[in-house]
Amino acid sequence: MNRRSRTWRCALPPLLRYPSADELADKAAALVARHPGDARLRRVGTSRAGAPLWLLSVGHGSRQALVVAGPHANEPVGGATVLRLAERALADPALTEGADATWNLLLCLDPDGLRRNEAWLSGPYTLGHYFRHFFRPGFLEQPEWLPDGADGAALPETRALLGLQDELKPFFQVSLHGVDVGGGFVELTHDLPGLPDRVAGIARRLGVPRELGPYDTLYWPVLGPAVHLIPPPQRGDLAAAITEAAVESTWYHPHRYGTVTAIVEAPMWAVPAVEDGSPPADRDAALRTISRTLRADAGTLELLLARIRPLLAAVPDAARLLAPVGDYLLVCPGLADAWDPDRDIQGRPLPPLTTAHLAALRIAGRRLALRTAGLLHQLVTCAGPVAAGALSELDRLIDLWCADYRDGCGARWVPVPRQVEYQSRVVLAAFDLVAHRAEGARSGERGWCPGTAVPMHRE
Repeated sequence: MNRRSRTWRCALPPLLRYPSADELADKAAALVARHPGDARLRRVGTSRAGAPLWLLSVGHGSRQALVVAGPHANEPVGGATVLRLAERALADPALTEGADATWNLLLCLDPDGLRRNEAWLSGPYTLGHYFRHFFRPGFLEQPEWLPDGADGAALPETRALLGLQDELKPFFQVSLHGVDVGGGFVELTHDLPGLPDRVAGIARRLGVPRELGPYDTLYWPVLGPAVHLIPPPQRGDLAAAITEAAVESTWYHPHRYGTVTAIVEAPMWAVPAVEDGSPPADRDAALRTISRTLRADAGTLELLLARIRPLLAAVPDAARLLAPVGDYLLVCPGLADAWDPDRDIQGRPLPPLTTAHLAALRIAGRRLALRTAGLLHQLVTCAGPVAAGALSELDRLIDLWCADYRDGCGARWVPVPRQVEYQSRVVLAAFDLVAHRAEGARSGERGWCPGTAVPMHRE
């Protein structure tokens, strides 16, 4: 495989906004029509609402790469990224023939959820507009998770992805995610030496901060700045599963095939402080403020929910919006206690924290409150005039908390083309490293450690 990528030109104009589910399918079909010998589009499943799950494949190599876009409904950058990756693979033979690879690009794993976010996909890209139209299903309806194991997978989207993994047995898998507020980071099922440096270079060139201490990786091994190792999956209660992704999931399902899986996160609103690795001036004071704020915000929202709930009997599909509300309010007390330096919590103590960690925790606590407020805002809007008082209160809270992100945290919008360029470059960097490691193993330079995709030097 030639390490030097050829100069390429995108046949599709750069996407200045996030594509909808229908636009993704149309643009993928247009690519196939222009490149019928090298690209194919096939339906690999059907969503709960009957939407097709489309797989765009580029190349004819024997080794399969699988890229999954849209596993979380409110993170649409992945759809634009898979289109960019398809263009790159079609323009640069080093990514296909040169690597003996086929790129399999799942356009959107949760098209039903993506449709629920269409009110904000085209902008305006303001925090208030985003959170007032935010949707993400409850934890048990998110198709990457396997709360009952692979054999007990209930969602058709999950079953389709599991079937695809078992069919392709990919040597490389990517799950594309988007951080609404923060910075970019990567999570891996196997170490990829050299990736942290590549991520640093990409982030620097594009002006995207790396998130050095995401709250959901707080206890995970660090492979390098903004690159974390996903712990082996384990069973746990719902609260632990929501706040720590080290649970059974489609990330680890193809582990048996030696698959290296990467979760690539790209920020929508960037916060420079998440890249500040300096020691905090007063760690405990900052933690007390974060914990106290989360408890206060959650308490306010609990009271609002109690007022609102009797008004929702006639709201269509209210249960679908209440499910994630319940999830968020479930985890708030435990997180506030876990982050409080004055609470004697049984279990793991907090690891050493940098300024970046504290910034990420502050953002995470406020994110839980804003997502909950946004979902409640949609519910009371549907309830009509009887909920006018609650609507006014929610508008006030959303404006206040968004202002804290904007003015207190310095959150600034990252244009969609830059998000896509960052994410696609990180994917290509990881692909390059995995492909070369695999090439070395296949040529006999290295041996494979059984059950993993990490080559081991022969003694």
